[in-house]
Amino acid sequence: MKKVYTRTGDKGTTGIHGGARVPKDDIRIEANGCLDELNAVIGIVRSMLPAEDNWQELLHTIQRELMVVMSHVATPDGVLNPNLLSAAELTVRCEQEMDAMTAGLKENGYFLLPGGTPVSAQLHFARTVARRAERRLWTLHRQAPLNEDILRFVNRLSDLFFVMARTEMQRQDWPEEKWQEFAYKRKRL
Repeated sequence: MKKVYTRTGDKGTTGIHGGARVPKDDIRIEANGCLDELNAVIGIVRSMLPAEDNWQELLHTIQRELMVVMSHVATPDGVLNPNLLSAAELTVRCEQEMDAMTAGLKENGYFLLPGGTPVSAQLHFARTVARRAERRLWTLHRQAPLNEDILRFVNRLSDLFFVMARTEMQRQDWPEEKWQEFAYKRKRL
């Protein structure tokens, strides 16, 4: 079996698609690190769900697409990436899934404290990691423009995970912890 370690990163650089080496704290590597962490958190959520749960397939599809997104993020301008990006189609699917879940949710009108069930808490964690990944992607995008379908996809993931966290709370009949009413609601009173 081939060794996992190569020692090529011992001097603070890492390889990217096409063979170039960049500093380990390069924004391209930072963005991919956030996406990798997001993928790992989604894996935790999947491990906590029953195999037959209807979210398994959606989350698996998202994980696979995140791997494709990461390959594109790791590819500098001028280098061909053979991995077919389907982020635009998956963004639409995420919106459809959110619309269906939201239709069954009770309106809350409050900022919510993350937590609740273990699955809901992990979905909130996935939401925050998605937001961080999105911030890093925008920093990279200003330096080396990305396919905007990637930016939309990651933005939509944070919304999806919020709606899934709320749906999980309702599926388990677990009360959401409210922090404070939305400002527009307080002004109307």
